[in-house]
Amino acid sequence: MKSRFPRKLFSLAGRLVGIVCGITVLVLTIAWLSGMFVEKTSPGWNDRGVAVASDQPTDVVHEIRKEYIEEAIGTLKASSRTVVSSKLLATIERINVTAGDEVTAGQELIRLDGKEYQTRLDQAKQALEGATAHRAQAQRNFDRVHLLMQQNAASPSDKEMATRDLQVAQAEENRARQAVSEAAVMISYTKIITAKNGRIVDRFAEPGDIAKPGEPILVLYDATSLRLEAPVMEHLAVKLRIGDQLKVFVDALDKEYDATIDEIVPQADAPSRSFLVKASLPKSNDLYEGMFGRLRIPAGERRHLCLADDAVIRVGQLEFVDVVLPDDTIERRLIKSGQMGMPGRHEVLSGLKAGEKVMLQQTPQM
Repeated sequence: MKSRFPRKLFSLAGRLVGIVCGITVLVLTIAWLSGMFVEKTSPGWNDRGVAVASDQPTDVVHEIRKEYIEEAIGTLKASSRTVVSSKLLATIERINVTAGDEVTAGQELIRLDGKEYQTRLDQAKQALEGATAHRAQAQRNFDRVHLLMQQNAASPSDKEMATRDLQVAQAEENRARQAVSEAAVMISYTKIITAKNGRIVDRFAEPGDIAKPGEPILVLYDATSLRLEAPVMEHLAVKLRIGDQLKVFVDALDKEYDATIDEIVPQADAPSRSFLVKASLPKSNDLYEGMFGRLRIPAGERRHLCLADDAVIRVGQLEFVDVVLPDDTIERRLIKSGQMGMPGRHEVLSGLKAGEKVMLQQTPQM
């Protein structure tokens, strides 16, 4: 028993020494990794590596005030739009126009089969001839009775009967004459003529189809009545007046047109808080109904900074500029640019102040 106790004591001591050594090594390693054994640099500003302005050209960030334009997106529509249909139930003989054609007032658009209505007109004319002959006979009989009355050779009842027959004959003649006029009008309906100038938009029937009263056959609109209809936010719409001159930009043509406000619907749309504004456009063969347009509305002035494009350093989607500080040192800043203000210059949204000097890059940055 006495010989085993010192052996266990020595074994325990050896383990403790190993643990202490491991902890010591771990602490020293952590201290070394944290830089405890490295010489520290004292706090303060170090000029080493700071760029200094040289003879490279510079420019100044300008502050300008520019009229701010807001856009209202709308659609071109014609204020004068006509749906051409028949007043008769008849077969279409021919249609003289197709979609896209320009038509003028008085031009024949459609011809309908009028044989049935021509027959009715002929019958009405024959009935008028019979009624006219009957009225002439009644007139002669009335004149004869009137002459006999003067000679006391006819009774008052004969005169009343002759007068009645004449009045009935005259009414029948008038009715027959009106029937002829009506038949002639029906014949005129077989020839459909446009009442004004315009452009054919759509065609819904072909020769041989049955034209029904009120059923559309053609649609046309007056090309001089095109206007942009756009919902305008209420804070802008309340400042607009009938007759105001604005600009309309048509994206498909990449062209701007002069426009005049001719109608403002006096009721706001509650969900969008906007008013429907209608601005008329000048006649153009390039403009068509349904095209997309932008109504450009002056919304006052706004201040923004203007920066030369040559001062911008682009790295991917990031934009930087080298700012020359008052002590002629250069500081690189991250900026955000906006729209083009004028050729060669863009507005700056953030990163710079008015009056700061920036370096111009002599070679374009990729």
